[in-house]
Amino acid sequence: HLGRMTTLPLTAAQVHQKGKEEVARIEAEMESRFRELGYKDGSITERYKKLEADNLYPNEPNIREKILADFTALIQANHERSLSSFLHTPKAKCIVQRIPAFQEANAAANYSSPPRDGSRPGIFRVPLRGPEFSRVGMKTLTAHEAIPGHHFQLALQVEMDSLPGFRRQNPFGQMSAYAEGWGLYAEQLASELGWYKDDKVGDLGRLNAELFRARRLVTDTGLHAYKWTREQAIAYGIPQSEVDRYVVMPGQACSYKIGMLKILELRAEAKQKLGAKFSVPAFHDVVLRNGAVPLVQLEKIVREWIAEG
Repeated sequence: HLGRMTTLPLTAAQVHQKGKEEVARIEAEMESRFRELGYKDGSITERYKKLEADNLYPNEPNIREKILADFTALIQANHERSLSSFLHTPKAKCIVQRIPAFQEANAAANYSSPPRDGSRPGIFRVPLRGPEFSRVGMKTLTAHEAIPGHHFQLALQVEMDSLPGFRRQNPFGQMSAYAEGWGLYAEQLASELGWYKDDKVGDLGRLNAELFRARRLVTDTGLHAYKWTREQAIAYGIPQSEVDRYVVMPGQACSYKIGMLKILELRAEAKQKLGAKFSVPAFHDVVLRNGAVPLVQLEKIVREWIAEG
């Protein structure tokens, strides 16, 4: 399952260890951010809950319209701020919609690609259950699901005439290591491009999302390779509904962070080998222009590009 989901020849022990290292690194970074903001007491999870509670939208009658308008503004800002880092961006626009109330009770935010005929935009869909809404994670969610995350990745794939027709439509399923790896890489890229430099609260939202993905590596392999109990996984900081998902979908939760780490590793390799010739927009183009591929294939593609200089 691990090989199928990560599309790399990794052992459960390697993934488990990598997860533990990443959890320690991210928690240390969050610790220093929390202290800067004056949150000194309690666990990382408790302080994050307090941060969310301290950054709620006011409870107004038309609050959901306001939140959707804020997401729309973020999509627009992200698009403009991304242009210098990408050689190609999709022709299709990206819009945000609320997941219908009857579906949203157990729905997560997601993205749905535009059709090949371009008759509708890409759609970033968000659940707005309420009754309270926090701003903390909004910027990160937009970077992952919309721009420069899944919208750039999937809308470009749909629009790419150079790809065979069947490859433009995700015939092998989502290739979650590639697609979610890109989504998580997009979250970090937003930080590297300075989008959080005046937003310490939003940056903690980003780190919390990354921490969750790192904890998943430990929990998923814990359950399936180290005989963890369900209670152990919940105690490690993973919500019960997520733990149940990992139980029935072995390996899927590992694909996000493993994919992101592989993209970052390939970028570092390209930077080191190409030196002054290295360009971030060209690297992004190489990663995205072949559509979703297994990560072993992505390695070959990037290394061929490096060899061509």
